[in-house]
Amino acid sequence: MSAEIWIRSSVELPVQREAIDLHTADGLKLVGELATPIGKPPVATLITLHPLPTHGGFMDSHILRKASNRLPELAEIAVLRFNTRGTESPHGKSQGSFGEGVTEQHDVEAAIEFAKSRNLPNLWLVGWSFGTELALKYGHDKDIVGAILLSPPLHRANDDDLDQWAGNHRNLIALVPEHDDYLRPEQARERFSRIPHIDIVGVDGAKHLWVGENATKRVLDEIVLRVNPSRYPLPDSWTPASA
Repeated sequence: MSAEIWIRSSVELPVQREAIDLHTADGLKLVGELATPIGKPPVATLITLHPLPTHGGFMDSHILRKASNRLPELAEIAVLRFNTRGTESPHGKSQGSFGEGVTEQHDVEAAIEFAKSRNLPNLWLVGWSFGTELALKYGHDKDIVGAILLSPPLHRANDDDLDQWAGNHRNLIALVPEHDDYLRPEQARERFSRIPHIDIVGVDGAKHLWVGENATKRVLDEIVLRVNPSRYPLPDSWTPASA
């Protein structure tokens, strides 16, 4: 009889992984990975946008890595991760140099086009910190279901960017930590008030980096609730199929 596995920290559940290259309109090659369920098609796809690379953010930042480790098996969700231009991680270094969130528009578009070329279903942008700025600035007119924002700082995304989402049919969800370093729930409700349909979720006790298993579980649960609600909530344990 197969032993039950408690899902914690770096546990990696069964997943099909593929190293991929993304090619931008301005001629760069970006390093990435596509994680998909084994033996069945995904029902939805997360295109993840990592935190600020000049402050240690990359495609292996822990929430994004754990999403790729868990969600294909537990929620039938494909997870596409990549390093934006000039960013290096254990998977390798993408060409180019950091563009202050401006030239990264090409990176976001390359990831979406790759997902579309593979006929991946129901595309969602999932941005974390700096990644939320890219989602807000460049996702409003793309072929996506919506965007999920983790710890949005609203540094680079301005009111004009937010106005692009007002009256937009694309879903927009923001998970805002109670103790965030940059934008806390009440501030977020004020700043985002120009987008009537946004769903702002204040997360008690959480911080910007979502440290700890409870924070990780909450983030992944909130993602699954929107993307494949039939698999919500995620289980705390997993049992392999018997041989």
